[in-house]
Amino acid sequence: MPSSPTVVEPSALPTIALLDERLRTTSICLAVRYGSRDDPAEHGGLAHLLEHTLMSAPLDGNPSFCEQVERLGGHANAETGLDIMLFYAQVHADDADTVARLLHQAVLRPELTDAVLDTERDAVLQELAAAQADPGDVVQDAFLARLFPGHPLGRPVGGDVEQIRRISLLDVLVGHRTRFLTSAMTLVVIGPRLPRLDGLGRTVPAAVPPPAHALPPLAGTTDAAVTWPDEYGWLCVGARSSAADDAGRRRFAILAQLLGDSPSSPLYRRLRNEAGLAYSFACWDRGYQEAGAWRVLVGVEPGNGETVVAIVREILAELASAGPDPDDLAAARRQAGMRLILDSESPLDQLRMVAQRTRAGTADWSLAGELAALDAVDAEQVRAAAAEVLGELTVVVRPEAS
Repeated sequence: MPSSPTVVEPSALPTIALLDERLRTTSICLAVRYGSRDDPAEHGGLAHLLEHTLMSAPLDGNPSFCEQVERLGGHANAETGLDIMLFYAQVHADDADTVARLLHQAVLRPELTDAVLDTERDAVLQELAAAQADPGDVVQDAFLARLFPGHPLGRPVGGDVEQIRRISLLDVLVGHRTRFLTSAMTLVVIGPRLPRLDGLGRTVPAAVPPPAHALPPLAGTTDAAVTWPDEYGWLCVGARSSAADDAGRRRFAILAQLLGDSPSSPLYRRLRNEAGLAYSFACWDRGYQEAGAWRVLVGVEPGNGETVVAIVREILAELASAGPDPDDLAAARRQAGMRLILDSESPLDQLRMVAQRTRAGTADWSLAGELAALDAVDAEQVRAAAAEVLGELTVVVRPEAS
């Protein structure tokens, strides 16, 4: 198992290294504290489109970063979130020096062209079309829009189709120079040794000053009547939770376990075992810069939606009144910890976990500290979290009845 994280700064690019000589692979990730919440109002989807172009642009006339990594037998990918972007690869340890250099060039010193932009714009539009055909994706976008009305956290990460069609190469280049390169970023490495990183810093261009980028304050959540469909649909029930940097936000993680898809959760027992109303459901909490989003996602058959919502409300009300059963609480804490431990035993999963939870190097985080914090969540904290969620419960379903 890799050692505890060690922060090293061999260049202008801070690096978090978790080294284990037994590993035969090296996993490397550049985490950037930049995401769709940073898109200009008129360019929704810019961050997502930038991610695609950076991973697909040729490098010095050679294939793209992704293709070169795959030709080495490795795996490369990237992802855009509301407030973080990850660019990562897993390769044979012998190729780590080469891949570190290629990643640096692809992401920090790209050569973007109209041809690459047009190709990736088409890919993004196809990705969005596929998402729009999946009610499980659509309902989550609608849920966040309801939680964060008029705020960038409420916009779809993938972007707006019409705005994406209008994004020019200049828009992408300016976004890369003025927002992406000026954001906090950290390199995370898991492998038997640290790859050569000398010279792999970043140069923040001064030719274009960063634009003013004050986000609007969070407004109150919006409420709307639920129009239940006459077909199988997806129901999202939840509320705002704590921001990512809030020290008390673990109470929402434990609350999510108590309403998760484990047979030991009260929701599973009530919803599936006793009422037989749902086969597929999940509960999780995600923290962002300004606030978090706690949600239950349930697949529901026609006629079952109102009953499912009532059961979720009942369980939250019971928890808000009396707190969790001691055995349920102990199981929830253990399960939340085991999820982290399982991720830590897969280098690629651990890579993404460290990159996300350190928030691109802007927050102190360790697995041991997180496990201790989860284990310290008590019944009163869970009771308070349940009361907060219940007090602002938001219900969204997709598709809606026509």
